[in-house]
Amino acid sequence: MKKIVLIGLLILLSACSASEGKAMKITAEQAKQKMEESSNFVLVDVRTVEEYNDARIPGAINIPNETITNVKPQELPDLDQTIFIYCRSGNRSAQAAAKLAAIGYTKVYDFGGIIDWPYETQ
Repeated sequence: MKKIVLIGLLILLSACSASEGKAMKITAEQAKQKMEESSNFVLVDVRTVEEYNDARIPGAINIPNETITNVKPQELPDLDQTIFIYCRSGNRSAQAAAKLAAIGYTKVYDFGGIIDWPYETQ
């Protein structure tokens, strides 16, 4: 019985620590739903300035992936702020999400590329 409890506890602890410091990959549909349920989030487009100026999801701010290092971006002062990230196809958003999680952001959601966003753009 003690072994079963110990194994269960270890599984629970490993599941909790696995989500710390990691971005969560979600679909565009899940992102849209979460954004509709809350107003306390930041939507980040990590494409180039030119791509951002061409078309973007309404409300998004632009922080190009290349500018994200191991230092907290000035535009994202709160490490516990919910952050939704996208790029063109999902590659740069995954990179940016991983970098932000490594800095210490706790609620980072990568929903891939704007090419998979079936909703309004501007």
